[in-house]
Amino acid sequence: MFSNDKMAKIFIGVAWPYANGIIHLGHMAGSLLPPDIFNRYNRMKGNEVLMVSGSDQHGTPITRSADKEGTTPEAIADRYHRINKKAIEDMRIEFSLFTKTHTDNHKETVQDVFRTLLGKNLLYVKETMQYYCEKCSRFLPDRYVEGTCPKCGAANTRSDQCDSCGTTFETGDLKDAVCVHCGSPPDIRGTEHYFLRLSAFRDDLLEYLKDKTYWRPNVETFTTNWLKDGLKDRPITRDMEWGIPVPADGWDSKVIYVWFEAVIGYLSASKEFSKITGDEDLWKKFWCDESVKHYYFLGKDNIPFHSIIWPSILMGYGSLNLPYDIPANEYLTFKGEKLSKSRGGSIDMPSVLEKYDADVIRYYLSVTMPDTHDTEFSWEDLQVKVNNELVSALGNYYHRCLSFTKKNYGVIPDKRKGEELSAVTEEIEKARSEYDAYMEKCDLKKALKAVMDLSRYGNRYFDSKKPWALVKEDKEKCGEVLNASLQIVKALAIMAWPFMPSSSEKIWKFLGLGGTPLDSGLASCTSPLPEGAELPEPVPVYTKVELPKEEEKGKDEKGKESKAKKEQDAPKKELPEAFNDMKRLDIRVAEIIEAEDHPDAEKLFRLKVNVGEERQIVAGLRAFYKKEELIGRKVLMVFNLKPAKLRGLMSQGMLLAADDEELGGSTVALLTPSKNVNNGMRFTCGLDINGNEIEYKDFQKAVIKVISTDGGSFGGNTGNEKVPPMVAAVIDGSECILLSDGNGCFAVTDREIKDGANVR
Repeated sequence: MFSNDKMAKIFIGVAWPYANGIIHLGHMAGSLLPPDIFNRYNRMKGNEVLMVSGSDQHGTPITRSADKEGTTPEAIADRYHRINKKAIEDMRIEFSLFTKTHTDNHKETVQDVFRTLLGKNLLYVKETMQYYCEKCSRFLPDRYVEGTCPKCGAANTRSDQCDSCGTTFETGDLKDAVCVHCGSPPDIRGTEHYFLRLSAFRDDLLEYLKDKTYWRPNVETFTTNWLKDGLKDRPITRDMEWGIPVPADGWDSKVIYVWFEAVIGYLSASKEFSKITGDEDLWKKFWCDESVKHYYFLGKDNIPFHSIIWPSILMGYGSLNLPYDIPANEYLTFKGEKLSKSRGGSIDMPSVLEKYDADVIRYYLSVTMPDTHDTEFSWEDLQVKVNNELVSALGNYYHRCLSFTKKNYGVIPDKRKGEELSAVTEEIEKARSEYDAYMEKCDLKKALKAVMDLSRYGNRYFDSKKPWALVKEDKEKCGEVLNASLQIVKALAIMAWPFMPSSSEKIWKFLGLGGTPLDSGLASCTSPLPEGAELPEPVPVYTKVELPKEEEKGKDEKGKESKAKKEQDAPKKELPEAFNDMKRLDIRVAEIIEAEDHPDAEKLFRLKVNVGEERQIVAGLRAFYKKEELIGRKVLMVFNLKPAKLRGLMSQGMLLAADDEELGGSTVALLTPSKNVNNGMRFTCGLDINGNEIEYKDFQKAVIKVISTDGGSFGGNTGNEKVPPMVAAVIDGSECILLSDGNGCFAVTDREIKDGANVR
């Protein structure tokens, strides 16, 4: 059914990790792991891939770190380059080249682009006002000036933006500004800089964007909003010594701004790779051939630099391929906050890899990938997903097939007439077709789901054939069943290889096959196994994981407290665990009375709600609702969620919404009461709610879904009330409790959505 298409060339550019600290899980989930999966998939198809990136080594955060440590910026940048490069390699991320920006090759390429744009009148000189420290005798970049935010009064605020309230500043806005190096108050003086004539590219960009209907909604939204606001010319030089020198006479005290030169790294790295291979023109085959598609993987904060600024630079330079797709991811959050090196709270990759196998982390980050919205990382969730999915479904199927066959046959059995194999091949081809469709669109999370669904089919097939009994009754027939089962194992090893290469390669060897899944190629998913080939002794490739000690301790303490409470208050029939988790959620009816765009976040609204008292909520609904639609709407909110700052604004709770993306849909629908009830009404499912303040991870433990009730009677906590056809319910296995006020008012969605949609 499948065959390799004519070999294509694919270019993959990966956002350059900044070399001022150690990369963390957010970098891995957002921009490093996704391109590696896509790279491996294309190579398995037989495509030629050039994938490049490296350490972004210039900029003020690195110079500040050097000042604090009393060393050079180059020493800081090279230290983190080495650490991060090793962590990337330990995660089995395979670049054609992972380089760095502080190289002669990068300098030459950047300066060539600068001169070309200057020669086309796309750069010009303009005076700007900037902080200047008389004592230090130098102009001060943003991070070298701190003071008091004039809006919220936060101390130690940088001169470009307040991290507390999100306000951005012009030079001179900051109160009580001081130079962070010497503590002196700076002057404001004029200084000249080169500007990129970005405004000149508006029409060309609009034409370029016309056919980009396949871009992810977040990329399209960010890009469209930038264009709506109007393209402003941007300075591309700054007053400092660490960076790429400006190739112009009299500009010795300035360097090229890091935002401008870092994206040029994709081109410079391609040229560097060509030199390494001995074919200095190799890069042209990827950059000058219009049939080559260029993909850029990055986090959402990098979108405009790749969808507007980089295309503009390329248009200005001329004759080079523009980005084809920019599959940008949202943020991986931890305890409700973005993982960040600069703000702390990050979980660094070397520490994670000391505790867990790389394939385990690759699997977890793949199934929780923040592709269309932010996702929350927690150690407990990692444990659940790895143990209940990776180990129980995929790992279990691998081992039971291989170990049973090895024990009873020692070799790959004869397929005989192939009747069993024929039915299994049909399922493999169906899974492969779904897998391909998702991979081609960079919808990696759903592609992995197709793999896991095939493993579950394999387990059902194995159970239905009962080989443990069949081997005693008809050993030849049992061999036929096992041959078919091992064919599924082979297909799974191939399709799982882009996600979990090390374990897939081990399974390949346990099948007695030579080379690797990459050598065999994607088209070999259904090619026959070598009958009679000897099977090595298999061992499980995945084992259950335990929580880190500090997390396990916290869990134990909670368990003791919960157990003591049960002994004192529990009813005769103990509720399932999910309902105990639900008892921590104080869900109430709220009315939205104001809705405004978040000033610094493209996808967020700032809402004011009445929940018996007024509260401010920051909600990621701009892609799904208009402001006018929300005002006056009654919704359900988690009242006792710990307040948190989201992009500089305080959020005092969370609105509940259903999302059917995992079911193949694209709808987000707010939960709302089925009747007109008072603001502040509690939706407790008839449970005794404790109402203590909770973290976001506590909310995640309760499984809430939208389910169909056929519009009839429903037992449980409803008292056989007549219920709506679709309601939200708390699920625990086969049991559920409808989300209600206990008096006939239920949680419903404000628009149609697929049965089984998750509530978040």
